[in-house]
Amino acid sequence: MTQLEMARQGQISDLVQQAAAAENIDADILRQKIAAGTAVICRNTKHTNAPPLAVGEGLRTKTNANLGTSSDDTSIDKELEKAQVAIAAGADAIMDLSTGGPIDEIRATIASQTNICLGSVPLYQAACDAVLKQGKPIVDMTVEDIFAGVKKHLEDGVDFITVHCGVTLETVERMEKEGRIMEVVSRGGSFTVEWMLYNKAQNPLYEFYDRLLEIVRPYDAVLSLGDGFRPGCLADATDRAQIHELLLLGELTQRAQDAGIQVMIEGPGHVPLNQIEANIKLQKRLCHGAPFYVLGPLVTDIAPGYDHITSAIGGTVAAAAGADFLCYVTPSEHLRLPTVEDVHEGVMAVRIAAHAADIVKGVPGAIEKDNAMARCRKNLDWEGQFELAIDPAKARRLRAESGVDEEHGACTMCGALCAYKVMNERGDKKAVVG
Repeated sequence: MTQLEMARQGQISDLVQQAAAAENIDADILRQKIAAGTAVICRNTKHTNAPPLAVGEGLRTKTNANLGTSSDDTSIDKELEKAQVAIAAGADAIMDLSTGGPIDEIRATIASQTNICLGSVPLYQAACDAVLKQGKPIVDMTVEDIFAGVKKHLEDGVDFITVHCGVTLETVERMEKEGRIMEVVSRGGSFTVEWMLYNKAQNPLYEFYDRLLEIVRPYDAVLSLGDGFRPGCLADATDRAQIHELLLLGELTQRAQDAGIQVMIEGPGHVPLNQIEANIKLQKRLCHGAPFYVLGPLVTDIAPGYDHITSAIGGTVAAAAGADFLCYVTPSEHLRLPTVEDVHEGVMAVRIAAHAADIVKGVPGAIEKDNAMARCRKNLDWEGQFELAIDPAKARRLRAESGVDEEHGACTMCGALCAYKVMNERGDKKAVVG
C-alpha cells in the first residue's frame, strides 16, 4: 500500500510520523494533507538511508539543488563534492541531472554516499543511452528505451522523478501558433518534442501514462510532472502552450492520485514579477492543490552571473503565494556548469527566499528566528548572531576580516556611533539614575 492510500484510509505510517516530527506538526494533520493530495512524502522504498521529506501546503518551503555532469565535465568526485556542499549549506533535496560520463555510477554514488532526498529526470538517461551506448539519435529511442530509463532510476532509489507527460502534439501546435521567442527550453521537453515530430507519434509518457503509474507504484516515489513548456524568457510567460500543458497536468494529477501515486507539479521558468502570483494560484486551482515545485521564477532575463538573485526574488514571491518547493539557480545559470562555490551561493540564495516566504505564510518557527536575531543585534551578541545566521561561516569570516576589537562591541560600519551601542548605554544611564 502506498503512502497516499494509507493516508486516505486513516493510517499514519512510520514515514509520516518521522516527517511530521521534522516539521514539528501533528502527524494526523500531515496525514490529512497527504490524503487530500496537497502534500507528499518523498521517499522511494529503495532509498532507506534517507529520511522522508514532506513537501506541501502549510509546511516549511523546501529547497532543491540541481547537480550533474555534462559531456564537457564528467567527474564523479566533483559532483559528489557539490552534493556534499549543497547538503552542508542546507538544501532539502538534490537532483542528479547527469548527461555525461558513467551516469549510472554517478547516480548510485550520490544516492549511497548522501542521506538526502534525491530527484532525477529519467528521460535524460534514456536519451544518453540511445546516443552514447546504442549509437543512434534521440529520435530513434523506442518506447521501451524510455520506460527502461524510468525503471532504472526508480530501482536506484530516486525519490521523485521529473516526467514530461504534458508535452503533447496538441501543445506543440499551440506553441507554434503562439510564435514563442525561445520555444522549448526544457531539455526533457525538447527531447520529447523532437521525438514526437520525427516519429509523428504522441508522447509515450502521455499515451501510456497508466503504464508509467504501474512502474512507479512499487517504489512509492513521487511523480514530479514536469513543465516542458515552461517559459525561457519573460516574453513567453503565461502563454497558450504553458497553460495548455498545465491543464493536462491537472488531469494527469487526478489520474495518478486515483491510482495511489503521489504527485507534485513543476512550474516556470522566467516570469515577470507581476505574473508570478497568478501563475501559482492558477496551478493550485487546475491541479487540485498539488504541491508546486518552481525553478525560480527568474524575474528578468538580463542578469547572467547574478541569476541566483533574480531567482531568489521570484522564488520569494512564488513561495509567499503558495509554491511549496523552490529549485535553486546558481550564478552560473545560462553560462556554464556550476562550480562548488556556485552551488553554495545558489543554495544560500534559495534558502533566503524560502525563509522570507515562510514568514509571510506564517510557518511555525519562521518569524521567531528573526526575532531572536533582532535581540542578539540589540545586545551586540555576535556569537548569537553567528549561530542564527543562515550562513554562519560567512558571517564569522566577514566579522573577523574587519579586524575589530571584540571588546569594542560594535562593527566597523558605525564604530563608537553604533545605534545599538548608544541606546544600550542610554539604558545603562537610566538604570543608574533610577
